[in-house]
Amino acid sequence: MTTAEVFLIAMLIIFTVPYLLWRIGRTDYFAPLVVVQIVVGILLGPGVLGKVFPAYYEFVFSPPVVQSLNGIAWWAVILFVWIAGIELDLHQAWVHRRESIVTAGLALGVPLLFGSAVAASMLSVPGWTGASAMPWQFVFGVGMACAVTALPILILLMEKLEILREPIGQRILRYASLDDLAIWGVLATILMDWGRVGRQIAFLSVFALASWACRALMRALPSSDRWYVGLIWLALCAFGADWAGLHFMVGAFIAGVVMDRSWFEQQHLDLLRHHVLLVVMPVFFLSTGLRTTWSLGGEAVFVAALALLLASVAGKLLGVHLAGRILRWQPGEASIIGWLLQTKALIMIIFANILLDKKIITGEMFTALLLMAIASTMLTVPAVAPKLIGMNSMIRRSE
Repeated sequence: MTTAEVFLIAMLIIFTVPYLLWRIGRTDYFAPLVVVQIVVGILLGPGVLGKVFPAYYEFVFSPPVVQSLNGIAWWAVILFVWIAGIELDLHQAWVHRRESIVTAGLALGVPLLFGSAVAASMLSVPGWTGASAMPWQFVFGVGMACAVTALPILILLMEKLEILREPIGQRILRYASLDDLAIWGVLATILMDWGRVGRQIAFLSVFALASWACRALMRALPSSDRWYVGLIWLALCAFGADWAGLHFMVGAFIAGVVMDRSWFEQQHLDLLRHHVLLVVMPVFFLSTGLRTTWSLGGEAVFVAALALLLASVAGKLLGVHLAGRILRWQPGEASIIGWLLQTKALIMIIFANILLDKKIITGEMFTALLLMAIASTMLTVPAVAPKLIGMNSMIRRSE
């Protein structure tokens, strides 16, 4: 077979298998389609399919096919992170700054502390720390992975629970937006390369000036042209950040942050996010699954994933409950908000991919973080849905 034919077989598998499992298994309550796609990506990786059917795995996922899939995956995640940056709404967070800062700070800080403690205990164990990592980078990176909230998936789950447009949904979006900003700021700090600091300073300086010019240009353009110019701006920022050693996903995020959400119709932005998730992100999930490794043994990876999951869930719930006490929330409110902010999936997987690319973590740690992200996201809806019953007054409380 030609490379094109094998590539199409891989694409057929990528889109068919998760859809059938999701639709026939009716997993939507605890595992939306995107979560199923991530799980299938792991199953199709070298640790599962590659072990059970090595010849078939090598045939379908040959180096030329994987290279083609990686190109699609890179562009998919660049678009996805750019959209997340555009959707970051700091205005509402500023209007409700005390409540937002207290909640977002504790919701991020406590699981970061718990996750960092788990990571610190793994420093002396071979096989978890990446070849290029300094100890603080590994500890801080893994800790932040435990603290991440996935804003796009949070939106999807709150739509499913019919609370996205309610006051509590908008409050949760404010908290998640501040955490999102902090996460990418921490990532940029972790990725600071003192050997390339000149490039990084040059990039940030040029970016500041170019952002001002881009904003002026975008205001002058008709709405139909903003999308196309936005994509040019996205590619330019992603290239510049990667050239500077900060990673192209950091560039994609800041390219979106400097753009005002009001420049784009919300319906079109929602449709673009939906279509990116539908058309190209499944390739990213498969590409992610191909990076999982189990050379330390399945038991060690699962134990690490469980420890990280406990740190993440306990830290997030404790942090939000502390915020609830300080802000005097109603009974049950902190539990609902804590579980929803526990949603990880895509953003944590993107975060972990960057840590793996920069050799801050190993493939085994990446696999453990991936399993933790899947488990924490799958726990969200079953934990929250029963708590929402009979709590209409709390749902509609604006602050």
